[in-house]
Amino acid sequence: QNIIKEITEPGQEYVIAEGGMGGRGNWHFKTSTNQTPRYAQPGIEGQQTDITLELKILADVGLVGFPNAGKSTLLSVVTAAKPKIADYEFTTLKPNLGIVEYRDFQTFVMADIPGIIEGAAEGKGIGHRFLRHIERNSTLLFLIPADAPDIKEQYEILLDELRRYNPELLDKERLIAISKCDMLDEELKAELKSELDRQLPIPYIFISSVAQQGLQELKDKLWQMLNN
Repeated sequence: QNIIKEITEPGQEYVIAEGGMGGRGNWHFKTSTNQTPRYAQPGIEGQQTDITLELKILADVGLVGFPNAGKSTLLSVVTAAKPKIADYEFTTLKPNLGIVEYRDFQTFVMADIPGIIEGAAEGKGIGHRFLRHIERNSTLLFLIPADAPDIKEQYEILLDELRRYNPELLDKERLIAISKCDMLDEELKAELKSELDRQLPIPYIFISSVAQQGLQELKDKLWQMLNN
């Protein structure tokens, strides 16, 4: 499929097919001797074409992660959105948007898309259907649970899927949120932090949506990135 046009601004217009022009009806041709002429102009037919309209959600922050990483839970805690939440993969079947309230009545928009799996760029799972929505996000927030076997590896897999879908996605600001950190005691958290400091190339934050830990720090960091 060829992209004809992207509409990215309010009020922006683009003509896909020219409309027709109506002909003049028989009353235009009546005379004093012929009040009901049986003649009319047929007019000009308009153009016809088949198109596919594709929506790309506009959001400031896009949540990226594997299924069941806690994206929907985070969205439900920091916004008034009510996405479906359950303890199984692919609970989220469509993108969800929420408004995050920040300090001094400031706000920003957060989008949760269905979980991505390895091979999504080639069509595996359902997350690939929604990768296009990330293209309109200013900042990408990667959610990786604290109990993941290898946090760095999971981040690299997600990053590779975005790269294969659209390399320009890697130009966006990125932040990692280590979710479900309430499962870690202070000793484990310190060990993991020491390990991640050496491994991760971008900033990260420990959060727990359920225990309300690290959420204000997360908002502060996202706001700083959005307004940098």
